[in-house]
Amino acid sequence: MSAPPDASASDPVSVEAQGEHVTLILRRLLRHPPGAVWKAITDPEAIRQWFLTSSVIEGRVGGKVDMVTGPYRMHGTGEVLAWDPPRLLEYEYHVAPGAAFPEGAQTVLRWELVPQEEGTLLVLTLRGLPRRTAVPFTSGVKGFFDRLEALLDGRPLPDWPARSP
Repeated sequence: MSAPPDASASDPVSVEAQGEHVTLILRRLLRHPPGAVWKAITDPEAIRQWFLTSSVIEGRVGGKVDMVTGPYRMHGTGEVLAWDPPRLLEYEYHVAPGAAFPEGAQTVLRWELVPQEEGTLLVLTLRGLPRRTAVPFTSGVKGFFDRLEALLDGRPLPDWPARSP
């Protein structure tokens, strides 16, 4: 599944339900060229800064993905399914059952970078996300996109909201 190339940032979130799972499509227009956005989504140091993630992404189809993500330190592993710099990165993100995902998760993340006159339309598609986590996940990704945009702009990154007790 792929978001249409003409999708605009004015419709930033789409949700498609498939039984107990959903596909989320999130869009953000970034005022930077695709090469700069590509580096921010694939470079381990950049990912650590904006996505609060330690990561290993082997840059090739079949390469290993190993990430510890976000303020809740969720561990995901998988394999690179598509690698086409600076346009497309797709990988599996498998999470073992735990507090955040009691049944675990078998999700696929697809990062598409569509050149625009104003910069790059970033389209993130998450397939196979458990339905009950879709709403909190959507707001979390929006927060991460805010941090990505600040990093690209050279501005201080917004703080991540504190976890409620």
